[in-house]
Amino acid sequence: MLRSALHDRHVALGAKMADFGGWQMPIEYPPPAGGVLREHAAVRERVGLFDVSHLGKVLVTGPGAAAFVNDCMTNDLRRISPGQAQYTLCCQEDGGVVDDLIAYLVSEDEVFLVPNAANSAEVARRLSAAAPAGITIEDRHRDFAVLAVQGPESTKTLQEIGLVYDLPYMAFIDDSFDGEIVRICRTGYTGELGYELVAPTDVAEQLWDVVAAHVAEHGGAVAGLGARDTLRTEMGYPLHGHELTVALTPLQGGAGWAVGWDKPAFWGRDALLSEKAAGPKRRLRGLVLKDRGIPRAEMDVYDENGSLIGRTTSGTFSPTLRQGIALALLDAGTATDGAQVFVDIRGKRCAAVVSKPPFVESHVR
Repeated sequence: MLRSALHDRHVALGAKMADFGGWQMPIEYPPPAGGVLREHAAVRERVGLFDVSHLGKVLVTGPGAAAFVNDCMTNDLRRISPGQAQYTLCCQEDGGVVDDLIAYLVSEDEVFLVPNAANSAEVARRLSAAAPAGITIEDRHRDFAVLAVQGPESTKTLQEIGLVYDLPYMAFIDDSFDGEIVRICRTGYTGELGYELVAPTDVAEQLWDVVAAHVAEHGGAVAGLGARDTLRTEMGYPLHGHELTVALTPLQGGAGWAVGWDKPAFWGRDALLSEKAAGPKRRLRGLVLKDRGIPRAEMDVYDENGSLIGRTTSGTFSPTLRQGIALALLDAGTATDGAQVFVDIRGKRCAAVVSKPPFVESHVR
C-alpha cells in the first residue's frame, strides 16, 4: 500500500483512511469540521482542500513528444497551446478505455500526463512500447504531491499566499514555493472554481500547511475522497472503473466529446469510428430518484413495463439536492430525458427520472 507524502498530516487530523487505487488515502475527516456532508458543502459554498497525490504523473519528452502523444490519445492536442491542459483518453484498439487523464502541454517536446492512480504504470507502459527513438517516457508517480483547492473562495485563498495567477479554465503556469517549482493548474474534479497544485514531495507538507491555514480562514475545510466522489457524481463526471472501463467505449460512457474524430491516428480510432457510424448500443444517462433511497453502482434499472434496460455505474445521496442520484448505462433509445424508470435498490424498485447531467450547476469557468 503506497502512502502520500501528506499521510502523517491526515493521520494527525484523525482522517478515516482507506485503499484507493493502491494508495492509502483520506476518505473523510472527523466532526465537527469534517464528515462527507460538511466537506462537500465547504467546497460548494466556500473552499476545500484535497490531497489527490495518488493521481499518476507521466512525463513524455523528446523531439515531437506532443505529436507522439497526439497519435496515441483520443483528444486532439493541436486544439490547445503550450500552457494549456486537455482531458483525453487512452484506449485499446477495440475502443475500450484503459484510462482517462489530463494532458498538460508544456511544449512541442514535453507533455505531462496525469492518469488515474491504478492505471499510471499501464499508461506509461503502453506509451513506452509505442515510443519511437528519441522519445522518453518517465513514470514520475511518487515524485510529486497533488493538492486540489476547490470552491468559490479558492482564488482568494491562493492569492493570499502568492500562488495564483489570472488563469483561464484548463490552463497552467509554473511558480516557485520554498525554492521548488510548483505547477498551478486551473483544473479540478468538483464542478467548482478550483486549482490543482503539483509540487515536489519534499515541499508537500509545507505547502499543505500554508494552504490549509488559509482555507480555514475562509471558513473552508480539508476534504477527503468521499466528498470528492459526491461532488463529481453531482456533476456527472466519469470515474474510471465505473463509467469508463476497458469494456466500455467513450461513446457509451458519455466521453465522445473527448475524441478528435478528424485526427488521422489515435489508439482505437477504427473501432470508435465504426461504433459512431452504427450508433452505440448503450449510453450513459443520469437518474434522479423520486422515491426515498440511495442508489449505488451495479443496480438494475427497469422501464415502466418492467423490462431490464441497464445498470447503474455510480450512485450516491446528493448533499446539494438532498436526494438520490445515479449514473447508469441504459440501452440506447429506451429512456429519453424526463422518462420514468425504476432502480432496484436492495429488492425495492424505486422510481427515478432520466436526466442529463450535471445534476447541479457547474461553476468551473
